[in-house]
Amino acid sequence: MTRKLLELISSWRLVQLVQKAPTPRWVIFTIDTAIIALVALLVFVFPVEYFGGSTGMRQFSYCLVVLMYAVMNIITGCYRCIVRLSVPYDLFKVFWCVVLASLGVGMVSFGCYLIMGRMLIGVIPVVLVGAVSLSLMASLRIIVKYLYGEINTVIERREPVIVLGTFINSVSLAHTLKEEVEGHYNPVAFLSLSNDRKFNKINGIPVETFSEDTVAEVFERYQSSTLVFLQTHMELMKSGFADNFIPHQIMLKVFNQIEEFAVDDKTQAPNYSAHVNAIKIEDLLSRPVIRNDNPLIKEQIHGNTVLITGAAGSIGSEIVRQVAAFGAGCIVLLDQAETPMHDMQLEMEEKFPDVHVELYVADVTNRQRLEQVFRRFKPQYVYHAAAYKHVPMMERNPTEALLTNVMGTRNLADLALQYGVKKFVMVSTDKAVNPTNIMGASKRIAEIYVQSLFFRAQAQAGADNQPLSQFITTRFGNVLGSNGSVIPLFRHQIEQGGPVTITHRDIIRYFMTIQEACSLVLEAGCMGHGGEIFLFDMGEPVKIFNLAKRMILLAGLKPGVDIKIVETGLRPGEKLYEELLNDKEKTIPTGNKKIMIAKVRQYNFDVVNAHIENIISLAHEGNVHDMVMAMKGLVPEFKSNNSVFEKIDKEITEQHAHASSN
Repeated sequence: MTRKLLELISSWRLVQLVQKAPTPRWVIFTIDTAIIALVALLVFVFPVEYFGGSTGMRQFSYCLVVLMYAVMNIITGCYRCIVRLSVPYDLFKVFWCVVLASLGVGMVSFGCYLIMGRMLIGVIPVVLVGAVSLSLMASLRIIVKYLYGEINTVIERREPVIVLGTFINSVSLAHTLKEEVEGHYNPVAFLSLSNDRKFNKINGIPVETFSEDTVAEVFERYQSSTLVFLQTHMELMKSGFADNFIPHQIMLKVFNQIEEFAVDDKTQAPNYSAHVNAIKIEDLLSRPVIRNDNPLIKEQIHGNTVLITGAAGSIGSEIVRQVAAFGAGCIVLLDQAETPMHDMQLEMEEKFPDVHVELYVADVTNRQRLEQVFRRFKPQYVYHAAAYKHVPMMERNPTEALLTNVMGTRNLADLALQYGVKKFVMVSTDKAVNPTNIMGASKRIAEIYVQSLFFRAQAQAGADNQPLSQFITTRFGNVLGSNGSVIPLFRHQIEQGGPVTITHRDIIRYFMTIQEACSLVLEAGCMGHGGEIFLFDMGEPVKIFNLAKRMILLAGLKPGVDIKIVETGLRPGEKLYEELLNDKEKTIPTGNKKIMIAKVRQYNFDVVNAHIENIISLAHEGNVHDMVMAMKGLVPEFKSNNSVFEKIDKEITEQHAHASSN
């Protein structure tokens, strides 16, 4: 009944006009003055002994009251407000207007008593006019604000939402969204996380108790499909609580708590709805925020020259940001991608204007160009993130994968040793473990070269002396938001109406945030003494099929109904699951539980170098068959999967069988 009445009121043309623009101040002043005039008129009906004796004196007293209130209204600025946005401060000004006007009338009346020996107006009429006027003026503002809020909700067709929690912050969130001018959300209920519910309603909004069995029924009852919650509930959502809502196509939206809010140009009111954001799958997959305050990192990096390869990529660019935050003296950004490098330069100028940044557009396979960088800047630290990493693409371009990932790494490692770099940190991948593709095998060969180079240098330096350069490898899996990640692909496919394509229903992957991965790279680099391969704790693996379903559900759609999920088959070189450690390898814990050291077999540098010289020579010739054959010879665990190079595995098997028979 109430809603129908509000819909009727909202249909009136005058209400619609008022709803779109603030009421002029002169209108508010006129209404306030009319209230005073009416109240004073009614109060002045009292017996004559309360006022001056003659009719003229009564008329003068009446005019004095109205005039005094009008003057005090102007002085206190009581009329200078947007009634529909009234706040306690506006009511406070109404209070002072009434108090000062009453005191003014009382002082004039007392002055008449001193001059004429008779009070102009008695105390009781003054108090009555003040009390009734205060009540009516304040009530007007409160009622108009309430009606505006309700009518505004009807006119704007705000989205009904349920607010998670019943503590003070959640209540404030509901109040904020409900009172927002031209807002998008209408809180219709609270969802209490406690079974001990103390209230049936809070500020007129019903309270419902959370239950896994009835959650869908609650949202259906309130005709809502959205749960809004505070950033403080984010960890609860990550722990699996979100799965109580996602299967029911309930949208999850988080209110970001920030100190300042954007102001709407039209209404000059804070725009809170702009800070209510739909939850993304990355938010639920993310692990706790890593704040790397390791003093050792700052001690090593601060004031030194740092060279970062692949500096325009997703991993390299984040390393740049974190190194800049630790106060590097000079950061040399090296990448072959021109436009992303330009974008990175603009970002550094904006965020880190005091950091000296040098940009070098270069290909890591160009040793002469790289030597120019080392000769000019003599970096103390090198973070090598440049690499080709897309598995199917590298299966089709194996020679480029080999030259960039192996020859490029060899160039940088050799130069680091030659120019006395303190630490050389290589970013590797979980695909280097038991590789099934060219990309993974090339990264494993690069790992082997870097490690064997260090041990050769260590041996040459003597048993009691550390080599000038320490070579360290870090190995981890997929990172959220990286270039080529499956998540942006799924999001694009969902926005296009599907289908969402997965390569295999049972494929699983590990995920880590870019910030966390790079933070651990820096820490591992600092704790390493050379020759280590550091592994990162990647958490629990994620089934990609389930990931696709959750992303569709988070978009408020039904998998298989609104958006189809289609299996396309494993891509060349792809395997169902990634590993961080070879079966024959073991790990050693470190001071950071997220970082482990892999105990791997050591290779003879001369043997490795001869193998790599041969492989690079074959790559330059374009002899793919013999190149891949040689790669498998250096990395025996390299077994191609769903690839044209599986035939080479068969050739090797046949050769071994033939050799055994002889």
